[in-house]
Amino acid sequence: MKNKMKRRTFLSLSAAGTTGLSVVPTSGEPPAKPVKKIGKIGDYSLDDLRTLYRSDLFEDFLPFFDRYVIDHELGGFMCTVDRDGARLSTEKRAGYAGRGIMVYSCLYRYLDPNPKYLDVAQKTLEFLMRARPQGDALWAESFTREGKPLGGTPQSVNTDMYIADGISEYAHANGDEQYWETAGEILFKCLKIYDTPGYLADAGKGILGENAPASNGFAVMDDWMLFLRLATRMLEFKSDPEVESVANRCVDTIMNNFYNTGSGLINEFLNRDLSRPDNDLAQYISFGNNFQAQWHVLYEAVRRKDKKLFDTAAERFRHHIETAWDDVYGGFFGTLSNVDKNIWALDKIAYVQEESLIGLLCIIEHTGAEWAREWFSRIYAYVRGKFPLKQYGFSLWIVSSDRKVTFVRHANRAENFHHPRHLLLNLLAIGRINKRGGKTSGIFA
Repeated sequence: MKNKMKRRTFLSLSAAGTTGLSVVPTSGEPPAKPVKKIGKIGDYSLDDLRTLYRSDLFEDFLPFFDRYVIDHELGGFMCTVDRDGARLSTEKRAGYAGRGIMVYSCLYRYLDPNPKYLDVAQKTLEFLMRARPQGDALWAESFTREGKPLGGTPQSVNTDMYIADGISEYAHANGDEQYWETAGEILFKCLKIYDTPGYLADAGKGILGENAPASNGFAVMDDWMLFLRLATRMLEFKSDPEVESVANRCVDTIMNNFYNTGSGLINEFLNRDLSRPDNDLAQYISFGNNFQAQWHVLYEAVRRKDKKLFDTAAERFRHHIETAWDDVYGGFFGTLSNVDKNIWALDKIAYVQEESLIGLLCIIEHTGAEWAREWFSRIYAYVRGKFPLKQYGFSLWIVSSDRKVTFVRHANRAENFHHPRHLLLNLLAIGRINKRGGKTSGIFA
């Protein structure tokens, strides 16, 4: 990698790959043997799924965003709209712009090489690059329609990482290595900020309240998840030892530090030294982030052809699936605020369900595991019955709701990342399976 990517000394950590991986049996059963032919997944044939996924993407999501959300003139996404598309604000959040670049670049590269999709990504990228901060500063959190920064600079690297993810995907789409370098510059900048003592020192107050004990910062699993996904995508573009070291560090930290052997769950917060906090932060679990982190690990295991890593991530994914399911009303709860006291947030959020479906289809594609097929069928049926707004006369899906997913007439955001990414990635997985004649990949055979 070129010197301008500012190589960091932390990259030596775990450079040889993950170590110490172990599986806590959660089902009392040995790992399922792969099957050669996938066939139907519950009540759904692969053709059924392909038809439904394509309809949700090309007939529902894309037309709505084309008409109401995308700024075709100045670039960017104005996501603050009501269910009928009525614009409630022209504000453009930087993180949403990065997410949108990723989605439309991926759409152009993999599903439909229509120049209009690449144009959306390019204009949004140009919008962001005009406001690129200098040095190690972070992007402003949001902008006016014309590009004037609004509010302050975020403390978290989260927004910049979504921007880097979008730029990396744009490099894939147009084949320009310069943008790959730009994504790498942002990645290493964010890691430098992350590794600075005091990063997110006040994060505990969001969970423990204003009287949370003083801290010199936290390690947050959400950030490691984003670092890993970006590193994996960059390595799919081309090999690089420094980015490889980042991926190794991320996998090692997620699988061996954030993983709690006592509960079999992945914690959201650790101390700066990756030890567990001695307060309720050690009890906090985000299943939406966990589902994402685990399928990021699964995808990375596929890239490496690392069966041990894949099997470990799949078994842990299963444990989180079984833990988060609402046995009364169906669907997954998103947040377990306290493991030992069994305190849950009861809302149902679409992205939590959709991230689980990405991971499950990945497991099905590469192993055909029966448990994954059963869970995919159950969750997909639940999601299709609850979240699409077509049944209420509108486009898109409900973003979040109460435990029963009660429809509410008005909303204030059109979600431009988790939903289309779910549709894109699972369409690609279905396409790969169909290309193999319905067979599992055989990559770990």
